Amino acid sequence: MMIFKIFRTDEWAALRRDGTTQGAPIDVADGYVHFSTAEQVEETATKHFAGQDGLMLLGIEVGPLGEALKWEKSRGEQLFPHLYRDLRLEDVAWAQPLPLVGGLHQFPAGLGEASAE
Repeated sequence: MMIFKIFRTDEWAALRRDGTTQGAPIDVADGYVHFSTAEQVEETATKHFAGQDGLMLLGIEVGPLGEALKWEKSRGEQLFPHLYRDLRLEDVAWAQPLPLVGGLHQFPAGLGEASAE
């Protein structure tokens, strides 16, 4: 199963440079790295990144994260994946720009199918 992280350009650049990150400022404040499932990520983008351009969408396979990944209730009582260790560049299966077109983020086609593998 694949989960997703949205990073601003500078956060993605820091991960690529350093090889590890505690995440975005909200992740550091909460003590874990926030992720979303394919079904949750568009709402996450709307709620936390509305109107922001220059974003990167990262796909991460859950298996290698092991016991550091916890599923916890959050927005709307949904279970969200939270990583209780630093995110490592090697954890990232793929990354691609998340363009803003007409005020809406354009997610890659087939994102839901990617999470079902």
